[in-house]
Amino acid sequence: MASTDPAWLSGLTYDQDEARLFDSLLTMSTSTAGMGRGGVKPGDSGLTVSLAGTTVNVSGGVAYLTRSGRGTYRAQLAATSPGTLTAAHATLTRIDLVYLRVWDNVVDSSGLNKADTVYLAGTPSGSPVAPTPGATEIYTVLATITVPSVAGGGTGAATVSTTARQVTVAPGGILPVTSSTDIALAGLYAGQARYNTVRGVLEFWTGSAWAAQGDWTAYTPTWAGGLATMGSAVSKGRWTRVGNMITVVGSLKWGTGSTINSSNITATLPTAALSGSPTTDLVWEGKGLYYDGSNPFKPLAPVISSGGSTLILYAIRQSDLGYQSPGGLSYTWGSGATMNFQIAYEAA
Repeated sequence: MASTDPAWLSGLTYDQDEARLFDSLLTMSTSTAGMGRGGVKPGDSGLTVSLAGTTVNVSGGVAYLTRSGRGTYRAQLAATSPGTLTAAHATLTRIDLVYLRVWDNVVDSSGLNKADTVYLAGTPSGSPVAPTPGATEIYTVLATITVPSVAGGGTGAATVSTTARQVTVAPGGILPVTSSTDIALAGLYAGQARYNTVRGVLEFWTGSAWAAQGDWTAYTPTWAGGLATMGSAVSKGRWTRVGNMITVVGSLKWGTGSTINSSNITATLPTAALSGSPTTDLVWEGKGLYYDGSNPFKPLAPVISSGGSTLILYAIRQSDLGYQSPGGLSYTWGSGATMNFQIAYEAA
């Protein structure tokens, strides 16, 4: 088995790749084993791209840049100008790219070992996209510049966007994501957190998707009891969870062959209600509506008992406001009829 040099033991020497691979521990992981995510620090005003006429300016700052197998490069830069805007196209818009690059002769055979900013003009198009740096370049994007056609104002109307600017945080940190590329990236472990600036919410990786507390999820309630025959009736439901509070809505629309009887109608819940102390003998009650296809809505009352995995959907007697099954009150269950419920309860 091949041995390696652990960091900072007396008597050992390290090459540049080893030192940079150690630095990969400083930033959050990526999908590539042993690598850190490159970018600038969130909230850092350094390396800001601006325009002064047609001159592209970049303020001083620091950033991490990464390359697979080469580890993490740490770069610092004084204020600089990578160039001036290329002249606008007569009729087409263009998107240009400004990025920080590290030249490493070992990697790119450039004969250089330095860091600097680069301005790369895009291609005018009816549907313009930003250009991509060369395959051997070590870089992190700072901004894009949209240059309208001459007819649209040309370089004098150019605008800077930081949407494509990549940021990075320490391992376990909350990464703000803005670009469509970053938003589409899968999480690396269940419980990983990020802040989605487009939605304006904190999201967590479930192991298969990004989700925020309060996001709604589809589910299909199973109806039974007084629903004697399901037939081709259509069941739909959605639910959300914030802490231990579950809010659920559901509906059943009549379909051919569906029938009800006088027993209590039940529908399954997406997750069971809390059982035992302190909820013993407690019930949760919501609201519902019954429509028989022609008459006005009639009120329903969904009820969940402590520890229940189903709710009972009661109708309300008009004589004494007591609870009874819809079938027991001879509600019509036929073409166009629907049952709906909404209820909040405490989950286990």
